[in-house]
Order: sequence, then C-alpha cells, then structure tokens
Amino acid sequence: MSSNKKSPVYVLGVGMTKFIKPRGKVDYTELGFEAGVKALLDAQINYDDVDQGIACYCYGDSTCGQRVFYQFGMTQIPIYNVNNNCSTGSTGLNMARTLVEHGAAGCVMVVGFEKMMPGSLQSFFKDRESPTGTTVKMMADTRGITNSPGAAQMFGNAGREYMEKYGATAEDFAEIARINHAHSPNNPYSQFQDVYTKEKILESPMIHEPLTKLQCCPTSDGGAAAIVVSEAFLNARPHLREQAVEIAGQHLATDAPSLFSRSAIDLMGYEMTQRAMQEATKQAGISPRDVQVVEVHDCFSANEMVTIDALGLCDKGKAHELVRNGDITYGGKYIINPSGGLISKGHPLGATGIAQCAELVWHLRGWANNRVAPNTRYCLQHNLGLGGAAVVTIYKRADGRAAPAVNSTMVGHRNKLGYNPAVVAKGFTQEHVDMVRSKKARRDQGSFDVYYVHQNEIDPTTYPKLTSIQSRHLPRNSRDQSSNAISSDHVRSDHDIA
Repeated sequence: MSSNKKSPVYVLGVGMTKFIKPRGKVDYTELGFEAGVKALLDAQINYDDVDQGIACYCYGDSTCGQRVFYQFGMTQIPIYNVNNNCSTGSTGLNMARTLVEHGAAGCVMVVGFEKMMPGSLQSFFKDRESPTGTTVKMMADTRGITNSPGAAQMFGNAGREYMEKYGATAEDFAEIARINHAHSPNNPYSQFQDVYTKEKILESPMIHEPLTKLQCCPTSDGGAAAIVVSEAFLNARPHLREQAVEIAGQHLATDAPSLFSRSAIDLMGYEMTQRAMQEATKQAGISPRDVQVVEVHDCFSANEMVTIDALGLCDKGKAHELVRNGDITYGGKYIINPSGGLISKGHPLGATGIAQCAELVWHLRGWANNRVAPNTRYCLQHNLGLGGAAVVTIYKRADGRAAPAVNSTMVGHRNKLGYNPAVVAKGFTQEHVDMVRSKKARRDQGSFDVYYVHQNEIDPTTYPKLTSIQSRHLPRNSRDQSSNAISSDHVRSDHDIA
C-alpha cells in the first residue's frame, strides 16, 4: 500500500448551506444546489470547468447525485454517488483527491447533502442484514442493550470505558460539550447558536450515561460542497493561489481486527482513526502535535474524548487532562471544533465531512476572522463512520505560509461577492446562478431549475424570473409579507439527537 502523493492536490472553492432541523422544508436538490453554487462562486469557475462530480449522501434513492448535478448543466461528465455512513463527505473528498493526484481529472466537484428524518438515526431496511450488525452484537455481548438510541449507547459505552481505564469523569465530557456550544455562535451556518454552562449540560436529560442530551449531536438537513483541483489547474489561475489550500495528507482506513477485542473504545473505531492519522501525517511530513486547528467527529462528547487520544494529540489515556487544562479551545494547545462541531453545528451525514473541510479552508485563508487561530499552518480533519471508515486529512496553504489575518471587506473584494462567507451566511441571486451554470449544456426549463433562497437576499425584481418550483421556496415574506419561513429552524425548541 503506497502512501506517496503523485502530485499536489488543492481545495480551491468551498460552500455550504445553513444546517437546519429536519422539518421537510427543503429538498436535497436545493441543499446540494445551493452548496454547489457557492463553491463554484468561491473557486471563481464555471461548471464547464468541472471534469468529474461526486455526490455524497446516505439517505435517498440511487442517482440522487445526478439529480443535483444536472441543475448545473448536463455536460455528461462522470458522476459518482457515495455512501459511507457518517464519513460519506470525507470519503467523497478522498475519492476526488485520488482522481486528481493520479491525473484522472483536473477539477472535481464534491457535493454533500442530506435530508434527514427527525429523531435518532434509523435503519430503513429491516429485511436484510445490517452492516453494523456485528457492532451491535459485540455491544450486546459486552455491555448489554438498553432502550437508549443505538448510537448513543455505542459511543456512551466508549466514554464509560475511558472513565474506567483512565480516570475521566462525567464533568470532563460535559466540558467538551460546553466548549463546542461556546464556539458555535461564531459560525453562521450552525444549526444551534446557544451557549450553556457545564452545569446546565450535566442537568439536561440523561440519554445514556455519561451522555446527556446536550452532549449529543442533532439530526440535520444541510449541504456542503468543495472544488478539488490539480496543480496544473491552479497554475492556469495564479491569482487564486492565495486562497488555495493543499491536501497535504489524507488517508481513509477501515476497521481492524481489534473490532472484536470486546473493548467499547475499539468498537467505535479507535484503531482505524489511529491508522488514518498515522498515514495522513506521514504524507504531510508532520507530527500530530504540529496541527493547530482541528475539526473532529464529535457526534457525542465521548467520541471527541476518544478521538483526541486516537489522533495522538495527547499521550495515551490523557485526553481528559487536555480538556481540563483548557487545551482544546482558544488559548490552549489546539482549537478543536471552532465551528461548534457536530454537537452544535449539526450533522447532516453526507455534508458533514465537506463542511469540516470548508471550516478549515476558511481558517487557513484567514477568512474566519471572528474565530481566528493566529499563525495557523496546519489544520486537521477527522470524520468517522461506523461500519466502518475513518478519514483523516491534513491541510496547509498552497503558498506554504501561515494563515494571514484578512478582514471581511478585503475578502468581499477578492471573491467579488461583497461579503465574507466564513462569517456571514447568505443565499445567492439569479446572477450568481447564471455565472456558474454550464454555458454549453444547460437546460433552462422544467424540473431541473430549483433555486433555494435564504431569507431576503435575492432582489425582489428577480422574482418574476423564477419558475413556480423556485418561487415555492422563497421566504414567505417575499410572497405574502408574512413571517420568514426559515427563521423557526434556528430556534432551539427541541433537539433530535442522532
């Protein structure tokens, strides 16, 4: 198995939707389209420049990817549909990198989207063997099964084992959640923006000890997209090198025999995370302690604790000490989950890994100026899917420099959008759509035109240009002057855990 890079690969553009509660208000076509439009605008390219497309989702029929991509144009490029549980988005990024570094494509567009059901994650196919059936059986044989949501039991059991083996406490897990919630208000795309004390988190309803409700990620609807390009593609656009971010190291690992060790920690993919980290840092030529900003798969606070350990960000068994010392937030050794993480940002499965990528790209560009980590050189992304796959990615700037401080006015000038997407979540206009859709193979009629518009950000004079399908998704106050149709999704009246 070779870990040698064939040629440099870069993330040139990123974009995402706000993550919202799954209430059926938007469809996957709209989520994917919005994210894709924003990523193409960010990369300052047109869909005709895209050689291949990768769609990432878990819940939906076959070829949903084509349905999303055809909205940009029917250019007959290869389109792949990826499903790898919660690591689906990062799996798509890994595929794109592989295609580009081996010369099979110069520009790959990766779009992740998910339209989820309220409540905890469910299996929809009861008439066949579950791919995580072995995991469930191992859990039943060791710690037993309760009435709690399955994922909460699995990760909660890993947290219990970490407490038993290394001395972590329930307060340590609550502190992880407190920090992620505290980070979230600075991310305009986060599903929840609420800040809680550690005491409030501990007092929230118990889901599966030691996990309370506010330590569990919610189910979410959302989309995210990235444009992955080659050195040659970037060299043809030298004015964009300053915003390009190199994938310096990346590895996707699957389950190891330790899955059967009867350890709750091993059952949650400790060794595959460890292996992915070892390979990714080897490719990047760094050690785990060289990273500054980290996005980890904190579906539950217990998994963040175990993952910090597996990634080698601390000595084995010492992750809780890192938490107690304040070393996972601003002013400490690392800034972990400045986006708010899955716990507060949300977790639309197919979009999650790509949203993590977007967050880290914005940090390395210096655009995330309301949550900046000064002089960042290396960022780390970890995305985990049970069943299983763990993807670890190391990012650095294409020019090799530390991240500069860039004010939002300068960002708006450089990207020609007039605003900074790292700190402001906006929709898009008809003009934006026309800029990025194919000029050669576009279809301007029927069901392929679905534009999802946030709040009041389209000029009302453009409304007559939208089809009936499009106008159905405009905010209510654009149609009947009533209250905004989207605002209720950002009020935390309940919390459907995954």
